Amino acid sequence: MTGQRAHRVLLVIGTRPEAVKFAPLVRAMTADHRFDPVVVTTGQHREMLDQVLSALDVVPDVRLDVMRERQDLHRLTSRLSAELGTVVTGGAFDALVVQGDTTTALCGALAGFYAGIPVAHVEAGLRSGVPTDPFPEEQNRRLVSRLARWHLAPTLPAGTNLLREGICADDIEITGNTVVDNLLWVVGRGLGRSAFGDGGPARARSGPRIVLTLHRRENQGPVMARLARAVAQVAEECDAEVVLPLHRSPAVRDAVLPVLGEHPHVRLTEPLDYLDFTATLAAADLALTDSGGVQEEAPSLDVPVLVLRNTTERMEAVRAGAALLVGTDPQEVRRRTLDLLADPERVQRMRSVPNPFGDGRAAERILERLARDLGPRAVAREVPGAATLAGSPP
Repeated sequence: MTGQRAHRVLLVIGTRPEAVKFAPLVRAMTADHRFDPVVVTTGQHREMLDQVLSALDVVPDVRLDVMRERQDLHRLTSRLSAELGTVVTGGAFDALVVQGDTTTALCGALAGFYAGIPVAHVEAGLRSGVPTDPFPEEQNRRLVSRLARWHLAPTLPAGTNLLREGICADDIEITGNTVVDNLLWVVGRGLGRSAFGDGGPARARSGPRIVLTLHRRENQGPVMARLARAVAQVAEECDAEVVLPLHRSPAVRDAVLPVLGEHPHVRLTEPLDYLDFTATLAAADLALTDSGGVQEEAPSLDVPVLVLRNTTERMEAVRAGAALLVGTDPQEVRRRTLDLLADPERVQRMRSVPNPFGDGRAAERILERLARDLGPRAVAREVPGAATLAGSPP
């Protein structure tokens, strides 16, 4: 490596889920002499983003501040594009990496494309099949796929989605999901504290422990209020203890607080930091969620999931039997939740499903693919399980 410059790579992070899934990649890249990573945070999630980055040993090099009170998508996109454009043109970057389907990911990919910097898309290929569900994430990730040079798909079905859209097989790498890397890192260190059973209005009960998360834009308003009422009914009927970390969105709080704010079975918390949320999820008997990340995290922790959405881009968990897609009709949510909880054998089968999202070596595979393609400075090595769609899946 004497006289050779490390690959300078810009990693663009905007939200808490992005931070969680980027953290293993940042840690691995920082420890690898072939790379010189530069981390920029946009602040699309403010307090939640700083909280999780600190917990996961990630220190940003550049901090932007794009959020404004009740800012709509038009203004957010405009501000992100302008500020990321300034960062991208101000450094000599060999590659730019975005993750997932946020507005930050879309604007980061566009900034890289405009500057002629090859873009790597981590967690590429997820599709619900409905352009507006979830909104705007489904369209964001489709657009990023048109801008990216590397398509780092977490699973074979995600890679197959990209093939169907005309992406070259040689540009697709099946890596596993970095969320598994991070969960194993956290669990292996015994980090975090569960929010169950330590006081508050929802003291320990005889029934199941349920983690509830609600935040999706398409569920906000009356739909979310009805979902909250369905969960309240479930909690009362099976004497459940429910932990609900409240999203900071005013729209979420306006829908949820009137229904669950004083409910004796429900413990409302401010957003838990990532370590405490992981410990809480690991202690749960069931997760009810409209979150994409929780759909991946819960099976990784052997916790059954009921997905409170009409579509999901993470069908791997549903097909494997670790999750159920139950929709947003409150009576259907209530019925299917109670049916599952009344069937311990079925719950155990869901808990026993092998993790469909990876083996904890996704970051390693991503680095090897980037190093291989970025030029002679990189010396590639075999990573067990790595594959492109041109070859056989891991």
